[in-house]
Amino acid sequence: MLAALSVENYVLIDSLETEFPAGLVIITGQTGAGKSILLGALGLALGAKADQSVIGPSSDKCIVEARFKVDSGGAVGAILSENDIEAEGGEIVVRRVLSRSGRSRCFVNDEPVPSKVLSDLSGHLVDVHSQHDTLLLKDRQWQMDVLDAFAGNSSLREECSVSYRHLRALEKEKEEVSKKLSDLSLQKDFNESILGQLKDASLREGELEELEAEEKVLSNAEDIKDTLLGVESSLQGGDETPSVDVLLKECARSLSRLSSYLPDAEGLSSRLESARVEIEDILSEVQGMEEGVSLSRDRLSQVEERLSTLYTLLRKHSCQSVADLIAKRDSLSSEMYDSDALSERLESLEKEIEGERRKYDDICSRLSSSRKKSAPFLAKAIQDDIRSLELERSVFEIEISQGTPSERGFDSILMKFSSTGKNPVDVARCASGGELSRIMLCLKATMARYSQMPSMVFDEIDTGVSGSTADKIGRKVCAMGADMQVFAITHLPQVAAKGDAHYLVEKTVDAQGGRTTVKKITGEDHVMEIARMLSGSSITPEAVANARALISQRG
Repeated sequence: MLAALSVENYVLIDSLETEFPAGLVIITGQTGAGKSILLGALGLALGAKADQSVIGPSSDKCIVEARFKVDSGGAVGAILSENDIEAEGGEIVVRRVLSRSGRSRCFVNDEPVPSKVLSDLSGHLVDVHSQHDTLLLKDRQWQMDVLDAFAGNSSLREECSVSYRHLRALEKEKEEVSKKLSDLSLQKDFNESILGQLKDASLREGELEELEAEEKVLSNAEDIKDTLLGVESSLQGGDETPSVDVLLKECARSLSRLSSYLPDAEGLSSRLESARVEIEDILSEVQGMEEGVSLSRDRLSQVEERLSTLYTLLRKHSCQSVADLIAKRDSLSSEMYDSDALSERLESLEKEIEGERRKYDDICSRLSSSRKKSAPFLAKAIQDDIRSLELERSVFEIEISQGTPSERGFDSILMKFSSTGKNPVDVARCASGGELSRIMLCLKATMARYSQMPSMVFDEIDTGVSGSTADKIGRKVCAMGADMQVFAITHLPQVAAKGDAHYLVEKTVDAQGGRTTVKKITGEDHVMEIARMLSGSSITPEAVANARALISQRG
């Protein structure tokens, strides 16, 4: 239930802090006093769309805070748990801060949350019924919700919703898999051809660079060999020319002999010996290089042919390197594998869809059976309630037919009404505003009772009725207050006299503009407000006496 409401700088409300009891809470005030403003502030706290025009003139932001006493289990507990929020002492505090810049911040127990969390919570905390809510009578889904609440179908409805969403998800995945398979099938032959070429090429990363280097050597093999043989000949010497090795050895021995006279000569001798060893190694490597150079025309042809193959593949597939070709080959190979995997997944999906559809159909059948069994009893209960509100000849029926499959099952529901007892038609086509108000009151009362809504707000539910009918509506609303917290915003004294608590909304005008205030009235103030509602601005002794009589008849 709503235990307290705090409002700062919301439209005409400068500052407001008030607590509310359980039972029937009456809210009255003259037209234009700001009763709808109070509802708007509560709606803002519960996640309604934020509009900076509601920010009052006293600052650049407005703050609305509502404190609720809740059962930590059930739907509210699940929402709190999903968002890692604890209900402290069986209470939650929701707060909305709206800045003139348009920024909106939401909190639950001082924890920042998205506005959707407030909206989700509001559906389980307060149900607000305004005089315009008769539009719900056109909503077949809402009518279904009323019947399911009465029939106790919440578990079946949840199963149905889960199964339907799962079925739709599977069907969507099947569509996506089928499309992918179709796309792959269109290019399958082409891709297989390309993949065959790339596999036959036996690609190896780095091969192109190796072949290009080898091709350069093979193309210039004769010149390379001649040059290396010349270097080798110069280092080895000939019949008449000593080799470099021999010359360096002789020079080293000569310097070594001089070392007894010139000590530095020994160092030079050692250096010559090192140079001789190095030249000997160079000669060995030159000989190896010369022997490694092939003059094979066959090998050159093989290399050129392989290079031509690689260059052709690079051009054909717009690749920069063999590594890119390998990546393309692996990608095509993966796609071909994916095609097989997708075919297997499609087959698996068809089996899953078949199984889930059987499950969904079974749940829908059980839901439909429960609804058809409960519909006559609900119709009778609503009809009795309506007849008790001075529509004695009225008839209320519930018609169930086959509809479009949805999260609610495959039923379609139509509530039908006739005030004369003949030819009932779609309840939304009833012409009288008074009839609509009474029908909605009965439906809302039923839904609140069976869906265990902790608080309900009736905003001028008595629109279009007066006299004894208004008195009976007041009694019905009062009876609801025995089981839950009910707020009744009303202009009718017959209803206002029956409350457990009475709050007066007043508007004052000063130099700074209008201000709306809310205060709890008791005793004589309560009597005088009922008398005002009876007689208008001029309160007569008869009106006061009548007010006392109405209050004494409460219950």
